[in-house]
Amino acid sequence: MSQPDILVLYYSRYGATKDLARLIAEGIESVQGVNARLRTVPAISTVCEATEASVPQDGAPYVEYSDLQECIGLALGSPTRFGNMAAPMKYFWDGSSSEWMNGALIGKPACVFTSTGSMHGGQESTLLTMMIPLFHHGMMLMGIPYSEPDLMSSNTGGSPYGVTHLAHADGRAPISLEEQRLAKAQGKRLAETALKLHLNKKQGI
Repeated sequence: MSQPDILVLYYSRYGATKDLARLIAEGIESVQGVNARLRTVPAISTVCEATEASVPQDGAPYVEYSDLQECIGLALGSPTRFGNMAAPMKYFWDGSSSEWMNGALIGKPACVFTSTGSMHGGQESTLLTMMIPLFHHGMMLMGIPYSEPDLMSSNTGGSPYGVTHLAHADGRAPISLEEQRLAKAQGKRLAETALKLHLNKKQGI
């Protein structure tokens, strides 16, 4: 019998959010009995004739709305754009009304993560805005508890709302050890919760 998947959905412009997504996926797969399904969204353009290739040149495949139905949990990540999620990610969620009407995500756990170029670049507001469509879809949002010691570190990107990364203006700052541990811990916590809910549902509990 195949193991259930948790969707790790992200948009990344310079690679930092993608790196966080891979760390979260690593945390997910540290839990026996569940897989991480990495997916991204295509960039969008103000030029209506401009289109992205149907398959990305590298990295994760593009997400399909069926991924939402098939997965037992979701980790959602985007870089910060003026304190909000990036337009390509919002565009994807703006098109998810069929999944909303069908209740594809109701009762499934989710978490959020982000990366930004400056210390006070809107990390927490970005995390909060990413939560809003997930609440509308009936998901159960999870953060990071302060039992994670790295959450108290002054050298890390992180908040109780989800892991963050400070990439600096050029987007090239490596993910710190604290951020790495928080990302893996967030993925593991999501996977443990999603798997328990999934097994309880199968057993009719």
